[in-house]
Amino acid sequence: MAPTGEQHLLSTEIVNRGTEPSGCISFSVRVRRRLPDFLQSVNLKYVKLGYRYLINHGVFLAAVPVLVLVFGAEVGRFIREELWPKLWDTTAGYDLVFVLVTVAVFIFTLSYYLFSTPRSIYLIDFACFKPDDDLKVTKEEFIELARKSGKFDEASLEFQKKILESSGIGDETYVPKTIGLPENISTMKEGRAEASMVIFGALDELFEKTGIQPKDVGVLVVNCSVFNPTPSISAMIINHYKMRGDILSFNLGGMGCSAGVIAVDLARDMLQANANNVAVVVSTEIVGYNWYPGRDRSMLIPNCFFRMGCSALLLSNRRRDYRRAKYRLEHIVRTHKGGNDSSFRSVYQEEDPQRFKGLKISKDLVEIGGDAIKTNITTLGPLVLPFSEQLLFFSTLIKRYLSGTIKHEHGVTTPGNSSEQLPSPSSSSSTKPYIPDYKLAFEHFCIHAASKTVVNELQRNLGLSDANMEASRATLHRFGNTSSSSIWYELAYMEAKGAVKRGDRVWQLTFGSGFKCNSAVWKSVRLMEKPSANNPWLDCIDRYPTEAFSHSSQV
Repeated sequence: MAPTGEQHLLSTEIVNRGTEPSGCISFSVRVRRRLPDFLQSVNLKYVKLGYRYLINHGVFLAAVPVLVLVFGAEVGRFIREELWPKLWDTTAGYDLVFVLVTVAVFIFTLSYYLFSTPRSIYLIDFACFKPDDDLKVTKEEFIELARKSGKFDEASLEFQKKILESSGIGDETYVPKTIGLPENISTMKEGRAEASMVIFGALDELFEKTGIQPKDVGVLVVNCSVFNPTPSISAMIINHYKMRGDILSFNLGGMGCSAGVIAVDLARDMLQANANNVAVVVSTEIVGYNWYPGRDRSMLIPNCFFRMGCSALLLSNRRRDYRRAKYRLEHIVRTHKGGNDSSFRSVYQEEDPQRFKGLKISKDLVEIGGDAIKTNITTLGPLVLPFSEQLLFFSTLIKRYLSGTIKHEHGVTTPGNSSEQLPSPSSSSSTKPYIPDYKLAFEHFCIHAASKTVVNELQRNLGLSDANMEASRATLHRFGNTSSSSIWYELAYMEAKGAVKRGDRVWQLTFGSGFKCNSAVWKSVRLMEKPSANNPWLDCIDRYPTEAFSHSSQV
């Protein structure tokens, strides 16, 4: 399963209580259900990083139009005061060289501005794969498939059942039925078969919706975390659709649930370097190939959460595509904590004592994930928050810094060894941190649907409403954790509800192994009056939000 933040979902500790008189091994599960409060302690260097990012990307583009206006005004003054009167005075001469130099400087400045401005990246459309109904399972059927495989003892089955009960996952998610087979299903043959089904299903729908021919695609980026065959998945797509020979193709592996935004970032860079082009980004995870058949309970958690899914999106840098595009890419902010050993090993693929491969989940994952998310949103804030919110947040931050409530950190923060001190009860009461209202920056939130616990905790930390988290909860309930594609199922949910209006801003927040946290900000460029015919939510959108959501924020 994609190494990811769903393992935030639960930081689980397994305690073996020995053997009961009946001979059954008993165990208990302790779950850490709270992420750290992001804004009780804020790292000043990441605030500075956000403002540095804003300055680097904004000051030049803001200054060049001023220069253009200055030169324009100078040319206008010269024409009005010097050139125009002298045109009527045939006996007077004027400095033709000065006129030509002024016009040349003006044209050069304007051209430099136009060529230096990054090309806008448009999201033409996207598709989310919806498997056939014969792959749909309830939670009870899931446990029965696991029991039928004969790979788990009763203790392991009972553990998975308890996890599912508190997962936030509903009874209509999709899994390959091969997980119920007694033989080994983690084979290349099974992996390629599942990859072909979900990826080609999503791409067929994308090409149909956009009218783009596969041979027109100039850039292809695919991300799938654990299943990485040779030839690569990107080569498999090129072969299937007979794409052109000069296509720029990339295959991202081992990057977890946050890889969807990373893939978009790479596609954006490729489009910036290659004018008049379109790019396809495919995000997926292969469930059957990553099925863990062992008994290590920390490795059984991904089995409970991951479900089949795939997204495919079409990006363009062609200005003529603005009229038919849905969204324009505004910002991408990426955070990587892999320089720290604890973060690097927080979600770690390895073999258990029985030599079965699985994802080992660190007991410190909640703290590590919270730190990465806090860093990312702190850097993102200066780019998206209104000036009033930035002023309140920054003034409160400086006040707390000067009072010694928080300390300036130059190193790397690690759980259990942080120079970023939490405030004492007395200090926090006098200098309470100001939490920016991100609802003023965005109309819609697509937060990775890792688990009910993670969604609840992010809602609490960011001060979001149930309506803001509705798409995440609905996606988790209906489709489960589909890894890097989950944020696109969430956006499809919003479109099915008719919630996205022209000018609305969408924040996609993802997190996963490494440990990484990434944000993408999109702006809607047209009104979407009704969802597309292939929207995966059309047959069930009227059932959401469910009644269970009214209690979902209770942790």
